[in-house]
Amino acid sequence: MRGRGRLGEIQERIKRLIIDERLPPGAPMPTETELMERLEVSRNSVREALKALQAMGIVEIRHGFGTYVGAMSMAPMTEGLSFRTVAGHYRGEDSLLQLLELREAVETGLMARLVAGPEQLAELERLAGRMRREAEAGQVRAETDRAFHSALYAGLGNSLLSEVLDAFWDAFHRVRTDLAELHPDPLVTWQQHAAILDAVRDGDMRRAEEAVRAHFGNIRERLRSTAPDATTRQPRFDDSSITSAASITPQGR
Repeated sequence: MRGRGRLGEIQERIKRLIIDERLPPGAPMPTETELMERLEVSRNSVREALKALQAMGIVEIRHGFGTYVGAMSMAPMTEGLSFRTVAGHYRGEDSLLQLLELREAVETGLMARLVAGPEQLAELERLAGRMRREAEAGQVRAETDRAFHSALYAGLGNSLLSEVLDAFWDAFHRVRTDLAELHPDPLVTWQQHAAILDAVRDGDMRRAEEAVRAHFGNIRERLRSTAPDATTRQPRFDDSSITSAASITPQGR
């Protein structure tokens, strides 16, 4: 096997090594020399494979320190979704709407399973209060909106699901250029989130699902009313919501 096929094989063997040895994020990887000996490949092949795995977030190369198991975050997924969405949008496709519908399908589909405990309700109350104050001041911050949606599903206890939802949120808000000029009413934004909270507090998941759909419906209408020249403007990425791989504390060798 040669070229890319050979490189792919080495990558798979390194991934298998991480799995077989149960190495957690932040754990030190074998040195280049050790990998050369164990995989019976050249130093250049090991380096190329590690560079490719670093791009996927599977390993992290720290020059002068060594290679560590990566955070395995959703950052590469977010980057791919963002680029695909903005590229499609500026080709005249409904890619922003498609991404919004993906978020809506996942979030509304989870409502029937939602059970909010006292701590989760207290956090949602706190965030709704902050959102109201921000709305009354003229603008709901993106960070508050994101935190509310994260807290809403935190009770499911599924960390992978939380990361995927965050990736969808990040990808959408990184390319919200065409939403930014529509100036959404911050009081409407707060009221819609308050309606979600009221339904969750009452344990009425059907009403909560309807409130979530109404929230997404409002965003959808703003998307559909985007100015005709939107596809001719240069995209401006909202870097404030970029997902970055969590920092990892190196473990001792």
